[in-house]
Amino acid sequence: MSPLWRDRIHIFFAPGRIDLVRIPKGLKALPQPKISINFEANRDNPLWKIPVEQLTQLLEKENSASSLKGAELSITLSNHFIRYAVVQFQQGIKDAHEFFAYAQFQMREIYGDRIDSWDISMSDWDPKLGGICAALARDLVQQLQALTVRFHMKLKQIEPYLTAAFDQWSRAINYQRFWFIVVEPGRLCALLFSNGGWKSIRNQRLLNSVETELLVLLEQEAIIVTQREPVELAFIYAPEHTNLQLPLDKGWQFNLIPFDGILAPNHFPAPVGSTSELPAHAST
Repeated sequence: MSPLWRDRIHIFFAPGRIDLVRIPKGLKALPQPKISINFEANRDNPLWKIPVEQLTQLLEKENSASSLKGAELSITLSNHFIRYAVVQFQQGIKDAHEFFAYAQFQMREIYGDRIDSWDISMSDWDPKLGGICAALARDLVQQLQALTVRFHMKLKQIEPYLTAAFDQWSRAINYQRFWFIVVEPGRLCALLFSNGGWKSIRNQRLLNSVETELLVLLEQEAIIVTQREPVELAFIYAPEHTNLQLPLDKGWQFNLIPFDGILAPNHFPAPVGSTSELPAHAST
């Protein structure tokens, strides 16, 4: 069946929020109003348990209003649920299969035996630039897959928030080297892109203010990658932190996203105060 003849469901899935946008089937269909729910994040493991319960309830209501059968589902996962690694080019790797095996080895070196319970995926393999490795809990993947079966939907993709945001705006950034940062409540994720490839990724929990931890993180990463520009260029996507006060005189030039008329996807978290968000217990 052509995607044009399916409803499309886009979900943003985070520890304390779910955003859902439904696009009815048809050539000229417009997205329905976004449904956003906020709830208290689970402080215990697994982090995804309460969000899955909230998503299940939301899909039940949506399905009752209009059947989800046959709909195409795309899910953007908060960086809270993802673990990343940059896998650099290695001499002797001949193809994507060998590269994936090496990526699994690298993930085990970083994260240990925890990777045995994770699903690992890779970006497209580039023999000169290497690639990006992302991992998430296998149990979470299975829970999301079970929802598609329950509501008779087709799972199109599960995509990390970092890569989804990067794909949205990176083509409009006309620089050979830049930092790209996604800020969420309680989470900071930053990457360095240089000469056509990803060189560094840091994904960490926030314990202090964004302003304080961002500069520390970037300074640390700049030291690790060894080559540093006199003024480093950084692009920040932080829709839930609209009042960031970043310094202008510490060797960093910060630019806020969105820019150049490229808007965020409809299901991404909206800037605080710009949308009507529903509490978790409200009727949708």
